[in-house]
Amino acid sequence: MECLKKFFPELLAMLNGFIPCSCVQLRNWFDYRNHICIVFEKLGPSLYDFLKKNNYRSFPIDLVREIGRQLLECVAFMHDLRLIHTDLKPENILLVSHDYIKVPDYNKNSSRSPKDSSYFKRIPKSSAIKVIDFGSTTYERQDQNYIVSTRHYRAPEVILGMGWTYPCDVWSIGCILVELCTGEALFQTHENLEHLAMMERVLGPLPQHMLKRADRHAEKYVRRGRLDWPEGAASRESIRAVQKLPRLQNLVMQHVDHSAGDLIHLLQGLLRYDPSDRLSAREALRHSFFTKDNLRR
Repeated sequence: MECLKKFFPELLAMLNGFIPCSCVQLRNWFDYRNHICIVFEKLGPSLYDFLKKNNYRSFPIDLVREIGRQLLECVAFMHDLRLIHTDLKPENILLVSHDYIKVPDYNKNSSRSPKDSSYFKRIPKSSAIKVIDFGSTTYERQDQNYIVSTRHYRAPEVILGMGWTYPCDVWSIGCILVELCTGEALFQTHENLEHLAMMERVLGPLPQHMLKRADRHAEKYVRRGRLDWPEGAASRESIRAVQKLPRLQNLVMQHVDHSAGDLIHLLQGLLRYDPSDRLSAREALRHSFFTKDNLRR
């Protein structure tokens, strides 16, 4: 405890002016009955809470672009410090402001009256975000093969027990961007084999070299060099849940009017199966999905 009490003032001094604006800011700390309490800045709702109150309706593509840019900047900063967040998800990304506006939801059934509240959807007034919850953050090590990330945002190498490092954060970002575009989580599942089957449905077959490297806990998901699906499915409902998923390109084009091509190409880089081939956060920031927008300005 005494060590912590000495540590926090030094931490505040060290971080002052160095943390990018997309990371939550540590304001202060105090000792309450021998418990360290940490004070952060006051922020708005999480992206998940905003989506939920908005009946899980998608964000405009320009807002997705700005949120994605900030999220990647935060993660790139962390990776430069050799830190891995390991739990990126909409619940851990907060809007800075509570303010929003209501706009007509043109994707809804045209028979609905403008007097009907469901005819409108909420749009945040500001795109500014903060990434929070660094409680699971870890330094890069050689023996990192335990399970990390919340289920829907978990990378394939984590599920297969291959070990993980910085790219697991990038995979989570890809899943988050799809969710902001569609309003719903990309992989809505609670079971490993079904999760991997959903990945194959959306992104294509898993590479054989990754399936061969599955650890003893995950090797049961593989049979004769391929994913044991649908033979190993837990139920017919599980098979149907996988079959109803569209390919990534089709999913994005259902919800994005412009910049769809650039976004699809970016997502294909963020959601590459092999972590060694996946875009880094710095590389993603240089993608045309972000830079073309700047050139127009």
